Amino acid sequence: MTPAKRIALLAALMIALGLPLLTEVYSAEPSATLASPESFDGISDTAARSAALFTEAGKVVTSPRCVNCHPAGDRPLQGEIQRLHQPPVARGPDGFGTASMRCASCHQSANYDAVGMPGHPHWHLAPREMAWQDKTLDEICAQIKDPARNGGRSLQQILTHMATDTLVGWAWAPGFGRKPAPGTQQELGALIEAWMRTGAVCPT
Repeated sequence: MTPAKRIALLAALMIALGLPLLTEVYSAEPSATLASPESFDGISDTAARSAALFTEAGKVVTSPRCVNCHPAGDRPLQGEIQRLHQPPVARGPDGFGTASMRCASCHQSANYDAVGMPGHPHWHLAPREMAWQDKTLDEICAQIKDPARNGGRSLQQILTHMATDTLVGWAWAPGFGRKPAPGTQQELGALIEAWMRTGAVCPT
């Protein structure tokens, strides 16, 4: 069965079970802009400026586009209301699903807007230790800085991940029916870089 037929069959099954398609539930809205790092230059205290920079970046980090793939449990979340993934799926040992239901079984290399199916070549959940759901921004910030809870990454690697990773970039091109993350990936990268330069201080 081709990927397109598989997705169409899944959509038909969801309709038959009375489950709404994403295109029927959510309406995309224009994305809010992010302030530039330069707009925080008026904060003379370096630590306070650093915390303010991360707070601005936090508009992206805490958006559904990010949190839905950083859930507290073993199921991804969906949509602006962040409901549990339908149909039910599980994280699996590697974040790419279980042996019987891999993420790539439905999520192909690109968005399939006909049925509201998001897509990317490496569609998967973030590791459990990187769960952000239900955490405050200062808790997420501390987690991002901790190699034991950020996938073993240095701050420079965190910057590279946020600023250039194409799966992160999907958040700004999520397809029909989804609200993009605020600003742009380039703007997020600039904020994270400026946050690092000013000491990577977490908000309180």
